[in-house]
Amino acid sequence: MILRFATPLDEELLCYWDRQPHVIEARNSNPNEDDWNWAEELRRSPEWRELLIAEIDTRPIGFMQIIDPAREETHYWGDCEPNLRAIDIWIGEKLDVGKGYGTVMMRLAIERCFAKPDVKAIIIDPLETNTNAIRFYERLGFRLVEKRLFDEDACLVYRLDRENFSVPSES
Repeated sequence: MILRFATPLDEELLCYWDRQPHVIEARNSNPNEDDWNWAEELRRSPEWRELLIAEIDTRPIGFMQIIDPAREETHYWGDCEPNLRAIDIWIGEKLDVGKGYGTVMMRLAIERCFAKPDVKAIIIDPLETNTNAIRFYERLGFRLVEKRLFDEDACLVYRLDRENFSVPSES
């Protein structure tokens, strides 16, 4: 699996994935609320964000966004300490869910974040009702920090500190 930068050529695919019920269900409680505005966002490259497509043998299977929440322009996370990263992730097709792809994607993203020596932790915000995602993040070593409302979504904020992540050995 590789992570590559998303480009304007991915707009149609990302719009299609946005309409998939399993993606909508995992992202927020109001399916009409979360418009990523791909036409515009795929043409922007702010320093604080990476938009990534996960591919297996050149087949796109998922999307990831990695941001610096302290610098992100909408201040979605509110006031954040410096040197954090926040990750959004989803698998595009329902048939690709449950095959371990998300685990590989997250490990690649975590390694990417911690490759920068100043990054001390990664935060995520699954919906409180998304028990599958919560178990997934806990298996990766994320620890619950707090319950929090983001707009009208009841979420759990999880954090993975650099010292609590280890790269799996190749055996």
